[in-house]
Amino acid sequence: MASQELMSYEALEVFDLIKKGKNFLLSGGAGSGKTYSLVEIVNAVIRNYPLSKIACITFTNAAVNEIIERVGHPNLQVSTIHEFLWGNIKNFQKELKITLIELINDESCSAIKLPENKKAENDLFDNLDDGIQYKEFLRINEGIISHDELIVVAHKMYEKYDKLCEITTNCFPYIFVDEYQDTDKNVVEILLKHLAKAVRPNVVGFFGDAMQSIYDDGIGNLDDFKGNGDGQVHEVKKEQNRRNPKLIIDLANNLRNDGLIQRPSDDNAAPNIDEMGNVKEGKILFLYSTNANVDKVKSFVGWDFTDSKQTKELNLTHNLIAGKAGFEDLMRIYDGDKILDYVKRVKGYIKNNAIIITTEDKTFKEVVDNLLDGKQKSEQVKILPTAAMKIYIEEHPDNYQRVQQMPYDEISSIYVNKDQLIDDKKNDTEDEGKAGSNADDLRKHLFKIQNNLRLYQEKRFNEFLIAVDFKVSSIQTKIQLKTSIDALVNVENKTIGQVIIEADASGIVKIDDRLSKFKNKKRYIYDQVAELPFTQFQKLYEYLEGFTPFSTQHKTKGLEFSNVLVILDNGNWNNYNFEYLFTERKDKESVLQRTRKIFYVCCTRAKENLAVFYYQPLPAVIEKAKNWFGEENVVDLDQL
Repeated sequence: MASQELMSYEALEVFDLIKKGKNFLLSGGAGSGKTYSLVEIVNAVIRNYPLSKIACITFTNAAVNEIIERVGHPNLQVSTIHEFLWGNIKNFQKELKITLIELINDESCSAIKLPENKKAENDLFDNLDDGIQYKEFLRINEGIISHDELIVVAHKMYEKYDKLCEITTNCFPYIFVDEYQDTDKNVVEILLKHLAKAVRPNVVGFFGDAMQSIYDDGIGNLDDFKGNGDGQVHEVKKEQNRRNPKLIIDLANNLRNDGLIQRPSDDNAAPNIDEMGNVKEGKILFLYSTNANVDKVKSFVGWDFTDSKQTKELNLTHNLIAGKAGFEDLMRIYDGDKILDYVKRVKGYIKNNAIIITTEDKTFKEVVDNLLDGKQKSEQVKILPTAAMKIYIEEHPDNYQRVQQMPYDEISSIYVNKDQLIDDKKNDTEDEGKAGSNADDLRKHLFKIQNNLRLYQEKRFNEFLIAVDFKVSSIQTKIQLKTSIDALVNVENKTIGQVIIEADASGIVKIDDRLSKFKNKKRYIYDQVAELPFTQFQKLYEYLEGFTPFSTQHKTKGLEFSNVLVILDNGNWNNYNFEYLFTERKDKESVLQRTRKIFYVCCTRAKENLAVFYYQPLPAVIEKAKNWFGEENVVDLDQL
């Protein structure tokens, strides 16, 4: 059987459950080496059951790649949760079509609907050339479903079709779920409830940490499925911590409230053990001030914040980072434009009240005036801008004037969100990033320009010549290219619009059909961005490429750094409140727990030094900080 001398005792305990055909949960806090245990257990199953296939499913493509790098075998299939589900159901096209129609017509299912909530006829999907498809986007009329719909459809199919459950368990006698806490509850029900109906149920194993469930659409914990009965999950706790020094482990234990208490690793080779075999002490600081500027904080801790691989400043939101990193206007356009919010308000009013109105050839102002005409004041309030929208309009009168004169059908069709601006951010300059991107065509075009400038500045001339849309055929054209690129490198006060035009004229990056289409369809967005200085996009580029120390607190989950500075600012996000955490507001339980978990994740990223900065804390916050951090580690920066 298993080579016991090569396995940790937690892995041995899990493997004993596997031999008995029991489902299991390996719970481990931050830095406990859960992925290492996952690899141990996968290898043990491969050695002992060489004819059996194993499915290992996880939340992200990055996690998939990490597992594949650590263990590879023909019998092991590693994929994202969505890839796994689609791979299992995609060939059952008849059942897929039936299930989709049932869900569309099910009034209790709000996730899958035709436009205008129309009912689906039984022959809706009969003439699809490619059948039901799974894509990055949703076009339900064409039989195309996306991420959210896939999970709902798969759950319904496994609930309805016992044969599908039999096929899945026969194909994969072992299914392991990494970072289970981020998994949708419907997926967990498929694995533990529906697959259990099979004549020969498989073994399902979960790896993760309930305390690190920081996404609202994840199940969070498996408390409803734990127990000793058939089909239930048997928990094994992994209590050692290999990453964090003692002071951070102690702080993390104070934050946990689920009964799992960590202790330092007893492995002398662990990163948090020194050369003498003792656990590293580490350093933790709680810093506060009546001044929100973090420059004094950075000076006090004395870390090298230019080294983005070793040192991170963690903020709750991208909006909080944008001002510090220098791309605040770009972020406002993509994630804070309340004029566009007003357009959505008007559009929603028309839809919700089933108003028949001809919008063709009418400006936005004409449509609004038409709606307001003859209405009582109480009804006009529902059409006019809210107080927050009015403030934004007063701050950006030119943009509002622009929108008022735009065709209603054009401005009301614009969709924009922050992912189109800041998706696929790298954690540091060596990070490969993710394969796909939600970035829009304007950001992609600007990114290409700045990337070509970077290649030239770094003297990577061969890569530069391949990347540019300019053919060097003589000494004269080479001189011409150098003159053009030097003019762009010396950007000075040029706007983004000017740089786009110059890059096109010089052949550095030609304006293509995608950018032209973006400009025509999203003129309001394009015009605003084009008026900004190009240096602001360069700041965004530095952030996206990992040249800055900034990161959102959610983005760093699963990572580790020598030095971590956590900024405790809610950023006007009502889902979080750091004051509630330190004062333990029991009447705000959901916000409290959500904040506790994100703070736990942030603190446990630090391998050596942790500093937390709180702007204008209440006395009760300071008292709790002294309890958690130690009085000697709580510092009032105003007294220095």
